[in-house]
Amino acid sequence: MNTFTSIKELLSTLVREHKLLTEMFEKRKTLSYKYDFALELVDYNEERIQYLINHSVVRPNGSFLEIDDQFLQFFEQVLEVNEEINISSINSYIQNVKENILYFLKENNESRKYDYLRKVKNTLRKIGNIILRSVVDLKRNTDNTFKNEPNYKVKKAKLENLDKKRIDISSFIGQTYKLIQEEELTFFKSALDDELNQVITHLKLQLNECRHNLIEIQKQIIEYLNQIKYQSGVIEKLRQLKYLKDQFTIRADTDIDSVILKNDDVIFEANPVYPLKLGLEYLQSDNEAYTSILRIAKRIKSLVKIKLPLARNISNEYLQPKIEEEIQINLEEVRNGFLASGNNLFDFVLSYNFEKELSFDDKVTVYCQLISQYETSFVLTGKYGLQQEIEYAMVYPK
Repeated sequence: MNTFTSIKELLSTLVREHKLLTEMFEKRKTLSYKYDFALELVDYNEERIQYLINHSVVRPNGSFLEIDDQFLQFFEQVLEVNEEINISSINSYIQNVKENILYFLKENNESRKYDYLRKVKNTLRKIGNIILRSVVDLKRNTDNTFKNEPNYKVKKAKLENLDKKRIDISSFIGQTYKLIQEEELTFFKSALDDELNQVITHLKLQLNECRHNLIEIQKQIIEYLNQIKYQSGVIEKLRQLKYLKDQFTIRADTDIDSVILKNDDVIFEANPVYPLKLGLEYLQSDNEAYTSILRIAKRIKSLVKIKLPLARNISNEYLQPKIEEEIQINLEEVRNGFLASGNNLFDFVLSYNFEKELSFDDKVTVYCQLISQYETSFVLTGKYGLQQEIEYAMVYPK
């Protein structure tokens, strides 16, 4: 495995292969990206793909390619589309702040003290950004789980786990407040400068915003869990009623009759009927008025019979027998000819001399029929070819 020697080399590589990486990133959830598709986006230059593999930008998986996890996480975090809530790093950042504060207080050299101070500022910025991003991800995942997860049990388990992460985030917010307001007062008073003061003020604003959002997320999770509990109870009752109905014991084992009699909801009322007279303009129309009159006449059982005109006799010309001949393709004969050849199946079918003229689409159909009926006689290599915008498998005789 090779590594990039400079930032310039890394950025130039990402710019050069931006089409391939963009396509693979957009389809990261739907399917693995075929090597042949990637080869097309790099102008069929296999050295460019091998360069990405050697530098761990992408990795091969059989006949497919995938973006390496390190770059995939980088893209998702920068674009803020990551679904995983990772707050484990916050604890390590808090510990890192404490260590650098200790080094700062024990260091006498001004240059090294400033270096430790700079590290403290950078880490405090990271803590605020990570907590704020985690709250945003928690909010989005909560909504997506409730709206898109079809399984009630899985939905409930996911929401409960998200609530645990909410508690963890709230705990880290408390630890951060305690760090900057109680535990390290000596450092923040002795090392306080304008930039550190701005960092602490901005961090407090971020933490305060996150606290308010976490309260709303907690209310939302509780509401979602209550809805799931209520919906699960309704479904369970419907299942019990369905079972009693199927056993024909619902009236004997329940008080359904008395409950329905006491219920005066509009849904249990008969649909009101308001007789309306048809307008003259409507009656003068041909199709709609005629259909309505027939429907009304059938409903009132009118004694008036409408006689339909009889059709004329069928002409003798249509009763004369006609013979049509059609040439059928003998797939067995085509298969035997293919087994005796050394070519791949698709090219063999295209060049085969059939008894009748076949179009390109018809030959593709014959190719598919041969594979489906005589698969045991063929070898599917796993490689693919492309002709007239149709991708086909390379198949050879056993």
